[in-house]
Parts: sequence; C-alpha cells; structure tokens
Amino acid sequence: MDYRVKLGIAAALVVFVVGTSAALGDRSLFQPENPGRTSDVLRLGYFPNFNHAQAVIGVGNGDYQQALGNIRLETQVFAAGPDAALALYANSIDCAYLGPNPAINGYLKSGESLKVVAGATSGGAVFVVRDGAGIDSPDDFAGKKLASPQLGNTQDVALRHYLQEQGYDVKKIGGDPEIQPTKPADIVTLMADGRLDGAWVPEPWGAHLVREAGAHIFLDERDLWEGGRFSTSLVMCRADFIENNPESVRRLVEAHVDRTVWIGEHREQAIQLFNGEIAKILGTAFNEQDLAMSATRMKFTYDPLEETVIKAADQAYGLGFLDEEPDLSGMFDLRILNEVLAEKGLAAVGR
Repeated sequence: MDYRVKLGIAAALVVFVVGTSAALGDRSLFQPENPGRTSDVLRLGYFPNFNHAQAVIGVGNGDYQQALGNIRLETQVFAAGPDAALALYANSIDCAYLGPNPAINGYLKSGESLKVVAGATSGGAVFVVRDGAGIDSPDDFAGKKLASPQLGNTQDVALRHYLQEQGYDVKKIGGDPEIQPTKPADIVTLMADGRLDGAWVPEPWGAHLVREAGAHIFLDERDLWEGGRFSTSLVMCRADFIENNPESVRRLVEAHVDRTVWIGEHREQAIQLFNGEIAKILGTAFNEQDLAMSATRMKFTYDPLEETVIKAADQAYGLGFLDEEPDLSGMFDLRILNEVLAEKGLAAVGR
C-alpha cells in the first residue's frame, strides 16, 4: 500500500476521536466528571508527530512508565490538537502534548482549568509551495489554493496571520487565496497531483512534501520570530489533576525533561527510536531522510517560550478564533518543572 495512503488511514484510526475545533465554544463540555480526587493512573495524550518525540519514544520504550513507578500510565494517540484539548476538558485524559493554539483555546474556554507544565519543541513548521505553482513572492498568492492541517490549529493560525500581514483578505471559508484545512497525508497527494499550491505544515511533513510532492520551502517559520524561537508544542495538564496528584505530574515532567535532554544529545539515535515507535503506531514509518532534515529546523526544549505563546494568542484573536482578547496570565504553572530543573542543575524557565 502507498506510504501516503497508509498514513492517511492510520491518522483516521486514532484511538480517541471527538469533535472538531468548532466544538470549543461550548463550555458545558469542559466540566470534569470527577474532579478533586487522587488517582493511581496517569492518562497521557500525544500525537504520532516528530514534535512529540519525547512522548513517542518515552512511552514506547517504557521510560515514562518506569519514571511513574506504581502510577499506571495509560495513553491515547490523537490526530489533532483540538481533539486532545477536548479530551482534557472532558476528563478523558489528564495530560497531553499539544500545540500552542489548541492549548490557548483550551485554557480560555475551560475557565482556566488547564495548565501548561512544560514546553516540548520550538520551530519545525514550514510554508511549502508546489514547484510550478508560480509562487515566488508574497505577491503571488492571489487565486492560489493553500492548506493547513486543521481549522484553528497552530499552523492554520500561522498561515492565516501571515497572509493577513501580506494584505490578503483571509476568510475561514473561501477567500482569496483559499485555505483548505486538510490532513497532512492528503496534502501530499493533492500537491503531488497539482491540485494544491502550498501548505503550512509541521515537520516532518514539510520535508516529505519537498521530497515526495515536487515542492520547495517558501518560508521557514523561524524566520518570523525573534531569535528563531517559537513554541510548537507544549505539555498541558488539568489543574485539578496537578493539585491532587502533584507527584504523578512531577514524575511525568522529570521523565519529559530527561528525554528532552537525551534527544538533544543523541539526535541520530533518537530519530531511529522515534521512527521505530511510529511504525508500531501507524503501521508504517517516516522516511529517515525527512526526519533528519526536519531535525535541522526544530529544537526539542522543555521551555514553553511563554512570550511566543502569548503572541500566538494575539494572532488567533486578530483572526477571530478567540471571542475575547486573551489573558494568559494564569496559563503557565511551571513550579514543578523549575523544581525538577533545579535538582538537575539546569536553569529555570519562564517569565
């Protein structure tokens, strides 16, 4: 079976699927079913994405379960951030790796009942355009068909904000250029067939599009941020779970920090381990050349890069994805992270 087809099928067969980002406006969905209790289980959500490599590797090789000790680890694999955020709201999971925009929306819509406890990655998002699409500068997007992985997700907001900054009238539906929320595996097929002109995607999909779909990188999102650093994934937990199970969260955060440091020091080995676990999850592995190229455009970090998350929230508000001007002053709870970092002789993070 074709690599793209198998990835598309696997992405559709996620373990837990709930509503899309459109459901994020209903606060009735966000009330925990059984708040205020301790638990001997930690339920963790993550994606089969390279920017969630800490979880993919740490869960797969047993490091996370070993770190949790007698706390049983249960995991669920998701296809997109809004789905993971809804699972947090619904008390179906306790913690999750997810992108900044679903995390922002989750924090605001849940009445501050979700908290970021660590960062996971910086960078690793690119704007790829099809060779022959006639796109050589920002002036060339009129009449083009572009894509992002999901309406309102982190790359979707980045694409829409960029186009808005270039003077285009961006719409959630239609518009010129037209933006079509599309699963990454389908983006590959559509671009290879000439039915899509460009896409803003996370790695390794950018590298895969360049190699497989006759495309090239128009813009590395790092070029839009001061110092080239911006958050692309975070670790978020329910506030009631943090309060009632601080030792469980501490053990998870410590395992996350250890895995983050290890990946930074063993990049080639990490790629091989990650790809082996992806093959177990999806039934097929990524191309290791794609992963190696992706690794040059991203950094694994436990720093959530708060200022960039706040800026991303302002961008989402400017595009109409948030009903009110965002106040993220209570979104980050980095106490446990900084305690862990201090014990390891590492510098504290946060504002």
